[in-house]
Amino acid sequence: MTSTDMRSEAEDSGPSGYAAARLRLLQREAQSGPPRRTALAELTDDWLTGLFDAGSEALRGVSLVAVGGYGRGELSPRSDLDLLLLHDGSDSGAVAALADRIWYPVWDLGLALDHSVRTPAEARKTASEDLKVQLGLLDARHIAGDLGLTAGLRTTVLADWRNQAPKRLPELQELCAERAERQGELQYLLEPDLKEARGGLRDATALRAVAASWLADAPREGLTDARRRLLDVRDALHLTTGRATDRLALQEQDQVAAELGLLDADTLLRQVYEAARVVSYASDVTWREVGRVLRSRAVRPRLRAMLGGGAKPAAERSPLAEGVVEQDGEVVLARAARPERDPVLPLRAAAAAAQSGLPLSLHAVRRMAAAARPLPTPWPAEAREQLVTLLGSGRPTIEVWEALEAEGLITRLLPDWERVRCRPQRNAVHIWTVDRHLIETAVRASELARRVGRPDLLLVASLLHDIGKGWPGDHSVAGEIIARDVAARIGFDRADVAVLATLVRHHLLLIDTATRRDLEDPATVRSVAEAVGSQGTLELLHALTEADALATGPAAWSSWRGSLVTDLVKRVSAVLAGDAPEEPEAAAPTAEQERLAIESFRTGGPVLSLRAQTEPVDSETASASVPEDPEPLGVELLIAVPDQPGVLPAVAGVLAMHRLTVRTAGLRALDLPDGVEGSVLLLDWRVAAEYGSLPQAARLRADLVRALDGSLDIAGRLAERDAAYPRRRGTIAPPARVTVAPAASRHATVIEVRAHDAPGLLHRIGRAFEEANVRVRSMHVSTLGSNAVDAFYVTSPKGQPLPGPEAAGLARALEECLR
Repeated sequence: MTSTDMRSEAEDSGPSGYAAARLRLLQREAQSGPPRRTALAELTDDWLTGLFDAGSEALRGVSLVAVGGYGRGELSPRSDLDLLLLHDGSDSGAVAALADRIWYPVWDLGLALDHSVRTPAEARKTASEDLKVQLGLLDARHIAGDLGLTAGLRTTVLADWRNQAPKRLPELQELCAERAERQGELQYLLEPDLKEARGGLRDATALRAVAASWLADAPREGLTDARRRLLDVRDALHLTTGRATDRLALQEQDQVAAELGLLDADTLLRQVYEAARVVSYASDVTWREVGRVLRSRAVRPRLRAMLGGGAKPAAERSPLAEGVVEQDGEVVLARAARPERDPVLPLRAAAAAAQSGLPLSLHAVRRMAAAARPLPTPWPAEAREQLVTLLGSGRPTIEVWEALEAEGLITRLLPDWERVRCRPQRNAVHIWTVDRHLIETAVRASELARRVGRPDLLLVASLLHDIGKGWPGDHSVAGEIIARDVAARIGFDRADVAVLATLVRHHLLLIDTATRRDLEDPATVRSVAEAVGSQGTLELLHALTEADALATGPAAWSSWRGSLVTDLVKRVSAVLAGDAPEEPEAAAPTAEQERLAIESFRTGGPVLSLRAQTEPVDSETASASVPEDPEPLGVELLIAVPDQPGVLPAVAGVLAMHRLTVRTAGLRALDLPDGVEGSVLLLDWRVAAEYGSLPQAARLRADLVRALDGSLDIAGRLAERDAAYPRRRGTIAPPARVTVAPAASRHATVIEVRAHDAPGLLHRIGRAFEEANVRVRSMHVSTLGSNAVDAFYVTSPKGQPLPGPEAAGLARALEECLR
């Protein structure tokens, strides 16, 4: 029987005929999805038209209108019928009688009915008072009766909506936010509400309302398919349960998956999550656009008055990184950016956005997705550093990561990500999908970065520790193999690859051992020590364990569990510890270093040289797309200066003034040839310009001379520059951590500083040492993403290690200085 035959039967046989035709339609396996929803709406329209016509033979100025989901023609098997009986007010008694002739047959069939009887003026007034009513009327569709009456209402409601959009859209956004707070995010819930949760059908409807306002529009790519998929799942849920429910309960997921022809419940949830992610991302972009438009409208009259009615001023663009600027509260590409020539640009833009706490522009992400060429294998050092910076940016990382993932950039950078994307975790302890859990772990790890000497390894291990969950078998074993491949691809050396593989393979070792084994048994501790292998790896594994547990859910971590793990770590550390390592002897100076030292001693002032560093290209592994000329990694800056107080803060301050980022740094004293009293300090640093070209060596030397003789106020200049830039709502970095390394050297006290990298950081550290009257014998500075991990070998003015209380006081003072 065709749909036309079923409609004829429904019209001829009254309610019973409609019920039979409806049942046959829902049982037809060949028809599902949008065609079935459309056919069900048409069948219902015909039946209701018959009821209307039979009761309104002599009645004029009345129409029957479908609103809400029924108005959109999206009738699921157990959907409510949202109906409005519209009338001109001329015969209220007759209209009431007509309403009874329509409503009662609907109720008799057990169908849910949301109904109202109003004049156009009453409908308009109610809409102005109730946002939900207004949203339903936006989808008003004529069923029967006076077409002109329905058309007039539609025109009026749409005009009101567009005129009132500046007021109503913020109300709608608040309504969506409140619902999300109550229902959670559809893309992560094990038993999601397909309609009410964030990213569900309600949000998709809200996006239609925003588009109808003409104030802003949602990104349309994939949105229609996402909405259709959610509706298909709801149809199957209604059919398998026989109830009007939108909650996809665990016990019903296998049946729903079978109804849809899917492999299993996990496949079903993954499709739901993917659809919800599209809706959620479209919502984020749309509401940002609404806010931008409303802010623009609010300031435009004032700007016009200031400009005397002249042309619209150009939007301000503040540089964030090479090829990346901030404009109107978003991160966009600079006009000179060329993503087709700059494979690192997506990571650089993402890191800049996360560090500044700003969203990535949709246009920028799509342009990079369309034009950016793939990174070579292995990645250049800058790409790896930008990935680490992105992962270490805290909570803003999540929004930026989702923007990249929405346009397919994440799986392009990390192909193994596809297997964990939107993958559900059927474990009551876990509150996230696998991919979101990995990002949450990186966010948690960024808060613990001060506890480890290699935060870059911690952050990358956090991103990869569950990457094996997309494969059969033990995910730790599979993950170790994947981690080795990924780590080598993104450019870590062989030793770091081995550490990352160990962290992924054993990321559950500490928590499992601490909570399930006898820690008093020496064999237990020895087995953990053998698996970990080194103190550095143990330190990283301890932080990864805590970050992983905190990112899992509230049930996965507690003070008790934390104390057990800490106890185990102390025992393992004791097994791994041998004699305290001696301070390594300094390598013999190169000919260039000796030349600069002699020249500095002869002139009595600083002497420096700049030399570009490049990364050699391995001909066996280089991609065909890699240019023949290797990319510069930075510039080696060699400075020799007669030993004197204030060298470290002076040099660090001058570099900060010239916007040079210090990637690595070393400082040591060189004794002069026999017979010559005194020594020369040698600073060997690798630096890079934040954006633009490097300053000339002559300018650097001139400023350094002034800084050393006290005629250049570095602190004042840096403060003026900071004050000239508007404050951004960037990520809140964890506080600096300063510790005294126990028994690290017999010749000096080792002060370890772990802090958020920022312009002038080394200058502030150097000044603090000067004020404490300690000498820096040598230092080892490295910047890992957004984290500075620095070790300073300091002595008293007489060249002796600091007494314990004095060293602890210095660490506390330095930590306070860096807050």
